[in-house]
Amino acid sequence: MRVIVIGAGVLGVGVARQLAVAGEDVLLLDRRGAGTGTSATTFAWTNSYRRLDPDYHRLGLAGMEEHARLAGQLPGAPSYFPSGALQWADAANEQWLADNVERLQSLGYPARWVTPAEAARISGPLRIPTTITRIAHFPGEGYVLPGLFVRSLLADAERHGAEYVVGEAVEIDEGPDRVTVTLAGGEVRPADRVVLAAGRWTRRLAARAGIDVPMVTDTGRGSPAVGLLGYVRHPGLALRCVVHSPGLNLRPAGDGCAVLQALDLNADVDPADPPSADGDVAGTFARRFSALVTRRGRAPEIDLRVGVRSLPADGRTIAGHASGHPRVYCLVSHSGVTLAPVLGRLVAAEITTGREQGLLAAFRPTRFTGGRGPGPQADQRATRLGEQ
Repeated sequence: MRVIVIGAGVLGVGVARQLAVAGEDVLLLDRRGAGTGTSATTFAWTNSYRRLDPDYHRLGLAGMEEHARLAGQLPGAPSYFPSGALQWADAANEQWLADNVERLQSLGYPARWVTPAEAARISGPLRIPTTITRIAHFPGEGYVLPGLFVRSLLADAERHGAEYVVGEAVEIDEGPDRVTVTLAGGEVRPADRVVLAAGRWTRRLAARAGIDVPMVTDTGRGSPAVGLLGYVRHPGLALRCVVHSPGLNLRPAGDGCAVLQALDLNADVDPADPPSADGDVAGTFARRFSALVTRRGRAPEIDLRVGVRSLPADGRTIAGHASGHPRVYCLVSHSGVTLAPVLGRLVAAEITTGREQGLLAAFRPTRFTGGRGPGPQADQRATRLGEQ
């Protein structure tokens, strides 16, 4: 079977690899290069922390488990780290954290309370402010180095025979016997199936095939799809796990570097006018980071990057065929890093065998049929942990 996968972010590459491993004839397309879209600007925390919908929580757990299995299959340097995660709470957030810990424990999700001394041993050299009143540890969580992860998936996909081409898909034409993809230069590529995993560009491409994929398309200031990350290198920083503090989230990025996230700052970010390296936003990141490190020096330089999430209209993953479109498979998620391994396996299984996978039953694009509007997640900014 000839399958064209459009989009070489974590989801597209993950599906392409699994299809190639299964022996299918795979062409992977990306308009700019593998991992250069949303996958390049993600906090990359693997978790099922705030998936309140039971189906989504189960899918998140499966994603976490699949990461561990996949890590043993990919060649080269490791890109997945089951480091665990810590969340610190002050008096204002203590009850919110306690409610989450109780809820997760009731679901069997590993969560426990730790002392500041134990937290310091788990995280590495960070200063825990005296305002912190409770600390929770989630040992099953972790993080991914997304650039390395995409490169490893792509290398393994090519090793199993997948073809990778940098080229922009501009048209999808679905017929009764085949589907074709037209590239920007006019070249037409035929296939038996197309997997549309083009991130935030998915809705536009799907519409050209007569398919409606409801997504948040606003990318202006304050959009829930817009997120800001800071990248910092600091002498002696040996962060060992993901840390969520009241003002700043941190994850290791290797070689004394860390990725920073401050959800409250996202509302003022405009991708058309991104914050400067010497502006107020960068200064806020630097002050919050400096307050947490044990070895202080001059104010660190923060490399700011604005990302646009691939956000379905109701906040939940979309995976499957739209009504009347058996040859185009739509795949969109704003939980791409956590879910990439399991979605790659499940989507490839549905395409190669024609059998539906139970974990994906609740995430079909057909759920939007009949005028069902977006759920509440799409109308709220991500200001709480796990909502980003």
